[in-house]
Amino acid sequence: MELKDFLELNLTEKLLDCTISARRKKDEKKAYRVKIRPVKINDKLLFQIEEFVGRQAFHKNLEKEEAMNSIKDYLKEFSQAQFNLTDATGLILASKYKEGQEQHYTIKLKKAKEIKTARDLNHNKKKKYILEEGIVVPFLVDLGVMTKEGKIVNSRYDKFKQINRFLEFIEDILPSLSKDREQTIIDFGCGKSYLTFAMYYYLKVLKGYDIRVIGLDLKEDVINNCNVLARDYGYDKLNFYVGDIASYKDVNAVDMVVTLHACDTATDYALANAVKWGAKVILSVPCCQHEANKTIDNEILKPVMDYGILKERLAAIITDASRAKMLEANGYDTQILEFIDMEHTPKNLLIRAVKSKGENKEARLLNDTMNKALNVDLTLSKLI
Repeated sequence: MELKDFLELNLTEKLLDCTISARRKKDEKKAYRVKIRPVKINDKLLFQIEEFVGRQAFHKNLEKEEAMNSIKDYLKEFSQAQFNLTDATGLILASKYKEGQEQHYTIKLKKAKEIKTARDLNHNKKKKYILEEGIVVPFLVDLGVMTKEGKIVNSRYDKFKQINRFLEFIEDILPSLSKDREQTIIDFGCGKSYLTFAMYYYLKVLKGYDIRVIGLDLKEDVINNCNVLARDYGYDKLNFYVGDIASYKDVNAVDMVVTLHACDTATDYALANAVKWGAKVILSVPCCQHEANKTIDNEILKPVMDYGILKERLAAIITDASRAKMLEANGYDTQILEFIDMEHTPKNLLIRAVKSKGENKEARLLNDTMNKALNVDLTLSKLI
């Protein structure tokens, strides 16, 4: 499919959003990412272009033909554009642009398993968060995100958006959690537990699930403080313990496992435990993927391996791809999603896995083949 035909077909009301990323040449004065979404102004369909430059965002609204031309111009400087549609996902990969030469594009379109609801195109509609500003949530007040009047503290707005983004991921998997019995949830490496408290509040208070949530971390002072807060809120089935991800064995079955920024192989031990428990849902934001970086090697990829920062990034990508495939191999539908914006943290990928079927031998073979070709032998593959 030609680029013009793809854009003509998909720049419509069925577009949820488009993200243009991976700028080829870094320039702090230019956008490092561009987002596009349809809007309606005076009943006219337009496309809002949002350019992220430094810590600022700049907006402009274009008609369809102008938006198509802008996307083509952006792809001279960026290498990819991800389209999220109501009925499919699309990916455009652009070759390096050279003046006077034709630019080439690889276009992939994958139909969705189910139709998503189109976004409300009302340009002036304020974003509706799961936890709304103006409604006092005690744990957000104590954690310094919200004032006692329900107003979000300006310096903590990024944390407020992060919490809501996380709850959106949980909202998507609600059909996988049963309301007929108590659901056990473990948060490995819970830290100060912003998201643990949010998860409990959302599932227990707002959605009425019978849940038991266990937070696990190595910092005793942090754990003690979290337990005090849980008691103050009357969260009787939210408990925090000092413990290590690799050796935790105090439960026999778990319905959902959460692990956010567990460092290096700690993520692997958390995922392995989740699989062994038969957890129906896994949410994991990996961090500090050092293991593969020690051994990764491939003659064809030597131009990448010669540069430390590129080798490190490639190793991190390979590690998370391998983790996702190993979860698929063990019967999970697995996605890798953007968690929060890159300006907040470079570790912004979330692995979401939902148990759906039995063993997938093809996924295991693909993973083994990749790891052998790149000379990596990762902990998760050994554990499960």
